[in-house]
Amino acid sequence: MIHYTNKRFRLLSTSDNSEVSTAIIFKYQQEGNILTCNYSGEQILSGHLIGIIDSNGHITMRYHQINKNNELRTGTCYSKPEIMASGKIRLHEHWQWTSGDFSKGESILEEI
Repeated sequence: MIHYTNKRFRLLSTSDNSEVSTAIIFKYQQEGNILTCNYSGEQILSGHLIGIIDSNGHITMRYHQINKNNELRTGTCYSKPEIMASGKIRLHEHWQWTSGDFSKGESILEEI
């Protein structure tokens, strides 16, 4: 099982409809199979995600964030881990806004 406690991730790529950027560091914490993360930077004043990790390290999560326009945005995300040759984790994410335009997107994050 993959453990995410104290793992830090940075965005490698994302869809145009995303609000996150490469300047944001996502700091993951895990207790049992529950994942949490607080994040902020550039477009995001405050963000939080919470998710459930399955036995393969896949994460089903929900996120909410307040952007620089003081808009509360929410969404869902499914994240599939890839263990790279270095031993670091790369996360392949498929997400959808549950507010605003309800559009979908994809992101790739990599452990730093």
